[in-house]
Amino acid sequence: MAVGAGAFGAHVLSGVQADWAKTGAVYALTHAIAALTLVNRLPTPCILMLSGATIFSVTLYAMALGAPTWLGAVTPLGGALMIASWLWIALRSIRS
Repeated sequence: MAVGAGAFGAHVLSGVQADWAKTGAVYALTHAIAALTLVNRLPTPCILMLSGATIFSVTLYAMALGAPTWLGAVTPLGGALMIASWLWIALRSIRS
């Protein structure tokens, strides 16, 4: 989905809608790769990470496709979940 959204943002959309789609794609793809890398060692923070990336990216994709911009108020919740997952991973790494 991230690759498709990035391509759609790059080739079909323009302006802020293209930026929203591209940003959502970057965050979804990077966090999917991170979660796949870490899921065997740290499954719970990975679930948190993927939940955050999904909320973050899907709200951006929806706005890029014409959904109401009030969804932008939901986007930071996904960002907060991603940040929390990285903090959790960092703390677990420091402790071990």
